Amino acid sequence: MNKRRSFMRASLTSGVVALAVAFGSLVSFPAQAAKPIKIGFSMALSGGLAGAGKAALIAMNIWKDDINKKGGLLGRPVEFVYYDDATSPSTVPGIYTKLLDVDKVDLVVSSYGTNEISPAMPIVMRKKLVFPSLFGLAVNDQFNYNRYFQIMPAGPHPKLDWSRGFFQLAAEQKPKPETVAIIAADSDFALAAAAGAKENAKKFGFKIVYDKTYPPGTPDFTPIVRAIQATQADLVFVASYPPGSVGIVKAAREIGLKAKMFGGGMVGLQFAGIQKNLGPMLDNIVNYHFWVPAKTLNFPGINEFLKKYEEAAKGKGVDPLGQYLPPYAYAYMQVLGDAVEATHGLDQAKLAAYMHSHTFNTVVGKVRFAKNGEWARTRMLMTQFRNVKPNDLDQFRKEGTQVVLYPREWKSGKMVYPFNE
Repeated sequence: MNKRRSFMRASLTSGVVALAVAFGSLVSFPAQAAKPIKIGFSMALSGGLAGAGKAALIAMNIWKDDINKKGGLLGRPVEFVYYDDATSPSTVPGIYTKLLDVDKVDLVVSSYGTNEISPAMPIVMRKKLVFPSLFGLAVNDQFNYNRYFQIMPAGPHPKLDWSRGFFQLAAEQKPKPETVAIIAADSDFALAAAAGAKENAKKFGFKIVYDKTYPPGTPDFTPIVRAIQATQADLVFVASYPPGSVGIVKAAREIGLKAKMFGGGMVGLQFAGIQKNLGPMLDNIVNYHFWVPAKTLNFPGINEFLKKYEEAAKGKGVDPLGQYLPPYAYAYMQVLGDAVEATHGLDQAKLAAYMHSHTFNTVVGKVRFAKNGEWARTRMLMTQFRNVKPNDLDQFRKEGTQVVLYPREWKSGKMVYPFNE
């Protein structure tokens, strides 16, 4: 009896195997279709940029969940493979080498920030991959890589576009300011921003009376701001990372900086936690931004995304509002996903050609790329803080606390001038 059952099982198993071999293409096709599309990247999940990196990852995971609920890409689920770069550029090349050679990811995107994007470029270029990038300033100026695509809305000439609005607004005031002080952190992003500011200052006819850098980790900015005050500069353009931005604002208020315009390229003043902490010290500062609550910037899907982000961000120790980086982290995934669907595959050359030739609808509005992979048209906002109340996070969810001054197409109010009035 047992022998008979064993024989029947063996016969049945043999039959199934034979059937599978005979119809191999029919069996393997569904298995192949279900194989995930793996997207690899490094991200700053520790170190100095960890707060921003974690917020970006939350936004990217929202996109992944959204796209998988719709059936994935090409009928396949999307899977992320990522590693913490610890905000250390030296770790980035090894991470992307592992992603491509060991993990065998299908697509890659960048980490957050100029310093973490640049080190990945040689590896990505060697593999001839499309490289959607998240907030790198003028990275492609040194590489000239035709498969690089930057989601930051600086514009086709990023170094100049970054600060053009600040100086154009100044040039429109009466009487026109005459002098400018430029202060920058000694790091890649800030140095690039300061270089563009110098060119714009000269273009608009301002005399540079102060031009210096400060080392990252500077604990006290009072001497620096006093030195700027001594020049009696009409304009003060600052290119800084969050710690420097906070320190410079506090020092400026402490000594009563007398300037007609102050701000420009200060990273961190867009973050809800810093905004709440500084409160009224932010009043009348004119600074760059990428999105604020304004009727002119009410793009389809943005409010729905921010609602999801706020819910997902609770208890994570990240920016609770997510108005600065997260919408763009979601959007650069949207661009990549739309290109994959439109080209019906993962061919890198076809993806690059499509991304160069089409306009994308995203939660941050319409996105079209120039030849160098930057936005074809700048939407580098200059906004001004108004009537900021102390210790009030909710005010930054509403229109009016941050007024859009530039570009005119997105303007939502007039500038208060001078700064210390």
